[in-house]
Parts: sequence; C-alpha cells; structure tokens
Amino acid sequence: MQNEESHIIASILSGRTEQFSYFLDTYGPQVFHLIVRMVGSPEDAEELTQDCFMKAFTHLSSFQENSSFSTWIYRIAYNTATSALRKKEHELLSFDDRMWNSLSDTEVDEALNTENEVQIEKLQRALTRLTSDEKALVTLFYEEEKPVTEIAYILHLTENNVKVKLHRVRKKLCTLIKEED
Repeated sequence: MQNEESHIIASILSGRTEQFSYFLDTYGPQVFHLIVRMVGSPEDAEELTQDCFMKAFTHLSSFQENSSFSTWIYRIAYNTATSALRKKEHELLSFDDRMWNSLSDTEVDEALNTENEVQIEKLQRALTRLTSDEKALVTLFYEEEKPVTEIAYILHLTENNVKVKLHRVRKKLCTLIKEED
C-alpha cells in the first residue's frame, strides 16, 4: 500500500493532480470522522476536512515517507481541528487529579462496560463532554485502532504521554458516567 501511494504521490507531483482523488476516497471518511468527533459539528467538520485535504495537496511535496500517508493526513487533520477549536475559545471541563486517583481500575472497567444498552448510552453522552484533544485520542485509539506510536506522532506527544492521557480519559469517562447516576 505504502509503495503504491509513493507512486501516486510522485505522479501527482509530476502534474497528474487528478490522482489526488485516491487520497480523498481512501482517507476522507476517516479524517472526517476524527474531525467531527473533535469539533462536534458535521457542518464544521466537513469544511475542516476540505481544509485538511487542501493543506495536504498544497504541501504534498513536503511529505516525507518516514511515516505513512495516513499518519501524515491524520496529523494535518488533528492540527486543523485543534486550530479551529482554539479560535472558538471554549473550555469544556476540568477535572481534579485527586478525584481521579480515588477511582480504581476495576471501578473504571465496570463503568465503561459496554455490554448493556443503558451503559452504552451513558458512555455516548460522556464522550460528548470530553475536550477535543480527548475526543481525538479516544477516536484514534479505540475507534480507528491506531497504535500508540502513531497516535503519539499525530498528536505531537510522547508514547508515554499518550498512555497516561488514555488512562486519564478512561477515569474521566467513568467520573462523567457516575455523575449521571
């Protein structure tokens, strides 16, 4: 796949720009999904997805093949959504670390158990209350099943930082679900 994509990129850079549609078709839905999870609005996500692919097209010559194209486009998408959200200036929730430390991993696992409908609905509502960065992290790890190394690259974090943030997000979701009860 990566070798095939390298040939497509070379072809685009040599003037066959119509071949960029391959990347739109291949990665468009996933990029849109990440952005909509971050910004919460399908209309805004659609516009930001277009911006993301325009940036990728414009800067295609700077793509270095030390990562996959999908990782590169996810990074652009994350940066595009984050920039747009900064402009909106809305702080959603802040949680005290002391509250998180009182939650055991077993308690978190039980709260995030998605085997019954009611719990799934509570989890869905809790997910909407996460910050955009947390939504991106959850989307990339749990829904897109990206490895921690790739997530670290996309989000400009260390691998250890990704692991810590994932652990905290799980505790935050547990707290949000418990608030609802």
